[in-house]
Amino acid sequence: MLTASLGKPAAPLSILCLGAHADDIEIGAGGTLLRLLAEHPGSTVHWVVFASTPEREAEARASAGEFLAACAKSVVQVHAFRESFFPYSGAAIKERFESLKEVVAPELVVTHHVGDRHQDHRAIAELTWNTFRDHLIIEYEIPKYDGDLGQPNLFVPLREDFARRKVDLLMRNFPSQAARRWFRPEIFESLMRLRGIECNALEGFAEAFHARKQTW
Repeated sequence: MLTASLGKPAAPLSILCLGAHADDIEIGAGGTLLRLLAEHPGSTVHWVVFASTPEREAEARASAGEFLAACAKSVVQVHAFRESFFPYSGAAIKERFESLKEVVAPELVVTHHVGDRHQDHRAIAELTWNTFRDHLIIEYEIPKYDGDLGQPNLFVPLREDFARRKVDLLMRNFPSQAARRWFRPEIFESLMRLRGIECNALEGFAEAFHARKQTW
């Protein structure tokens, strides 16, 4: 159903990926992006991370480079907004969104879930809908202690090799997160397995999204 909304099979796509923090896009949609880029050669991806430090920016760029290796063209932007303060930096972040819509016209926008309880994630989701009003937007999920995963309504089955590569790239590219209890390969794999069960995925893995509205 996802590809039905994105034009002809195997046709190049223009995708915009938005993440509050350096690893958010990969955690929420890494497997789906690997699948889309394999199935749609020649695609273009604009990848934007809003919070970083010098260390985290280096990780973000290295990770994006590996996840986007199959792109015909990719643009990676990493900003340095203060983590956990997005609602209080709203005007400045909004300016970035306004600039962004002048240079990219995506067929698919991949962003945070508007019901996410992390304030930075929620701010990015709200600004996505405020800025890209005539686009297909899918909202990814991030496992964390807030317990806000909910019930997504769009499932993307993944081949096992895509699921494994997602986890491998996450663990390799974000050493700064290794001490965090939630940053574990079994966490990322278990969520993909759970979503795979829910959509009866052939190889047992899937990522899930909230798709508020789609146009056929």
